[in-house]
Amino acid sequence: MSEAFYTDKARVRASFEKAAGSYDAAAVLQREVSDRMAERLDYIRHQPALILDAGSGTGYGAAGLRRRYPEARVLELDLAHAMLLASRARQREGDGLLKKLFKPSAPWQTVGDIERLPLADASVDMIWSNLAIQWVNVPDSVFAEFRRVLKPEGMLMFSTLGPDTLSELRGAFGGVDAATHVNQFIDMHDLGDALMRAGFAEPVMDMEKIVLTYDEARGVMRDLKAIGAHNATAGRGRGLMGKHAWRRVEEAYERHRRDGKLPATYEVVYGHAWKGTGKKLAKMTDDGRQVIEFVKKTPRAD
Repeated sequence: MSEAFYTDKARVRASFEKAAGSYDAAAVLQREVSDRMAERLDYIRHQPALILDAGSGTGYGAAGLRRRYPEARVLELDLAHAMLLASRARQREGDGLLKKLFKPSAPWQTVGDIERLPLADASVDMIWSNLAIQWVNVPDSVFAEFRRVLKPEGMLMFSTLGPDTLSELRGAFGGVDAATHVNQFIDMHDLGDALMRAGFAEPVMDMEKIVLTYDEARGVMRDLKAIGAHNATAGRGRGLMGKHAWRRVEEAYERHRRDGKLPATYEVVYGHAWKGTGKKLAKMTDDGRQVIEFVKKTPRAD
């Protein structure tokens, strides 16, 4: 991978710290993907006692996990402290008066990097990670960490973004200058291979495209800023784009307008895998998504 495409983690952290207050208003995609991930749990028999929400943001996914697994403890982990504070504030808003006075909600939370988890080996039963691992440069490191902290027969479920994400915006920026303006994302097949290298059993990947629509190109950029999804590549431009250059971007984006709206396409990749070989995922219903199962082959002895 070209160094120009590597993400600057310090910039990623700073962006999400700054976006914590505006995140929920713009995180339509994140909530939709979280809900679609949760539907996949209907097909899986697993009763975790401790769940790690890796890249928990403002806690939407963690709240759903608590409802689904009321006996489980959910640990929220995020790179940005402000995101965890926003999640805690939301949970306390739901407390009744007596609870607010005597025992306000105190969720399990920790600031941490998913590539260096501050957790003991074999300490969690399930890892849930919604739209977080696209911010790492090499998936092998995060999958190795996930496998390290999972207990035997523990489950990993994650979503991330594929390379066709924001293809309209990337194309509109093409030719403006030599800088990268849109983050680069890893192909589904490469993620499946990385799961195998990390030692996960029976990894299954599938992909779908979700299209959000906008009245103008600036609306796409505003939402990306509001959720902290700034361009964090090493090859990004360091200065502000001039009015003439931005006008060229808007004109190029206009070529994608359909039915009065501008599309912003997201390639969403989902993955499931187990630590160990004793479990197998149920097959999903065929609803038009591409499904690929990665199976390790053993050479046949002649």
